[in-house]
Amino acid sequence: MSIKNVHFILARPQMGENIGSVARAIKNFNITKLRIVNPKCNWPNQKAIAISVGAKDILRVSKIYNSIEEAVADLDVVFASTSRIRKVNKKVISILELKKKITNKQEIGILFGPENSGLSNDEINCADYLVKIPTNYKFSSINLSHCAILFSFELFKFFSNKNVAFINTYKSSLAKKSQINKFINFIIQELDKRGFLQPNHKRKSMIRNINNIFHRMNLSEQEIRILLGIFATLNDFNKKS
Repeated sequence: MSIKNVHFILARPQMGENIGSVARAIKNFNITKLRIVNPKCNWPNQKAIAISVGAKDILRVSKIYNSIEEAVADLDVVFASTSRIRKVNKKVISILELKKKITNKQEIGILFGPENSGLSNDEINCADYLVKIPTNYKFSSINLSHCAILFSFELFKFFSNKNVAFINTYKSSLAKKSQINKFINFIIQELDKRGFLQPNHKRKSMIRNINNIFHRMNLSEQEIRILLGIFATLNDFNKKS
């Protein structure tokens, strides 16, 4: 089973802009299957296409259904998003528990209600679980696309079987200790000329602090050159003024 088995289902969405935002949100996390049930806006919707930016392909292949029952008919397990606890006989889980309820070879549906009211009690009949996102209990309603991106991220983490490594393309090597020491010695010489390292009995501790500052910064060779240029320029400026 992979993330390709995940289907996001929007029930009665009201605004094309929100549908486009959901498409963009789920594509960020490699989810490509979007189902739309009885949209209240015109469809196809130009505002949805405009907001989706690079996720237009998801909207083009999204499927339209007349009922939730039809939209989930081929799925094995359905999770319905809710911002409130319902008086229904349904297991309520946190979104953080979502991964514990997914097993191999399942077709998974993530169901969302309309923006103004959420899913009705009748519309969650088909759901195996109600999923609540931990929030400020005094303000628990979340924007549709924001809710979708939180679900997408949790699913993406579950289906990513390896740690994601980010490669920094910055080219300059770390400065050697000798380069840092040369730079610090230059600073100390200039500070001595200006009488900064005074009184004399504090000079040693001040130099120690200067060393600690620059040695713990992991400066690159390029950054050392820039800093030398800055201090040299300031020194020349002071001499002229």
